[in-house]
Amino acid sequence: MKQALYGYLASFDQPDDLLHAAREAQRRGHSRMQAYSPFPVEGLAEAVGFRFNWLPWLVLGGGMAGGAGGYFMQYYASAVSYRLNIGGRPLHSIPSFMPITFEVTVLFAALTAFFAVFLLSGLPRLHHPIFNAPAFDRETQGRFLLCIEAADPVFEARDTWRFLTGLNAMEVVEVHA
Repeated sequence: MKQALYGYLASFDQPDDLLHAAREAQRRGHSRMQAYSPFPVEGLAEAVGFRFNWLPWLVLGGGMAGGAGGYFMQYYASAVSYRLNIGGRPLHSIPSFMPITFEVTVLFAALTAFFAVFLLSGLPRLHHPIFNAPAFDRETQGRFLLCIEAADPVFEARDTWRFLTGLNAMEVVEVHA
């Protein structure tokens, strides 16, 4: 029984070779590819097509919503719902509301970051087809990998195989879904 092809995985020995391969693949029109490296490679994210990240904006929005909600909760409790004049302080006291407002801002920003990372990264995903490739086990031992997915609009099995082998890859293997 033949399994469906997920893509081709090319293994490189140096980070510069991986970066060159990713840029060439992008220049060729490939848009669905992933790079795997044991450490960050400068410029690799842009080379594989990673452009915009929603995470900072979501965290900012969550923090602002938390801060506004925390401040409003204190204002409503002190000045509207339970009006007590204690020690002559004003009912709406901005300096006394700031510590809780800050803490709720940080709490909501952190929770937003956690759940946004969890959802934006496609989790929970317990198994990925790339784990089936034997070359992927050696990625943490100093190999640099580039996977071009079969779902890519420009993907043609023979042409992509020739393209990856022409980039001086150490090996090119098929990854099955």
